[in-house]
Amino acid sequence: MMTGQKTRLMSEINVTPFVDVMLVLLVIFMVTAPMMTSGMKIEVPQTTHERMDIDPKGIVVSVDSSRKVMINDYQLDASELAERLPKILESMKADEVYLKADRTLPYGFVMSVMASIRQAGVEKIGMVTEPAMPESQKR
Repeated sequence: MMTGQKTRLMSEINVTPFVDVMLVLLVIFMVTAPMMTSGMKIEVPQTTHERMDIDPKGIVVSVDSSRKVMINDYQLDASELAERLPKILESMKADEVYLKADRTLPYGFVMSVMASIRQAGVEKIGMVTEPAMPESQKR
C-alpha cells in the first residue's frame, strides 16, 4: 500500500537502446556496403602512363565487352548516348567525361562512342587505363 508518498516519473530519455540499434545498423551497413557495388566487369588496357587526378564531379562512361554502355550506374544503348548525355551533364554540372572501355572492343566501336560523347558537347574526355605490371612481376 502507498503510505502517502507520490512516485515521480522519470523525465529523462533512455538512449541506451537507441545507441544499441544504431551500432547494429552500422555494422550491417559496413558488412553489406562492399557487396552493393554494381557495375560491369571491364578489363581496361594497361599502360605505363602516370596516374592522373580524376575530377570527382566527372562522369564515367563504361563500355563492356558485350558493348553495353553505362553512364555511372545508368545503362543505355550506345545509340542513345549522344542524346541523353547532355541532360546528364547539365543535371550533374559536370564538364569532364571519363571513358572506360574494355580492351577487347574493336577500335572503331570505341571511337564511335567517343564521337557520341563529343557530339554531346563534351570537350574533355579522359581514357581510363590500368598501370602496367613491370616485367619482373609478370613471371
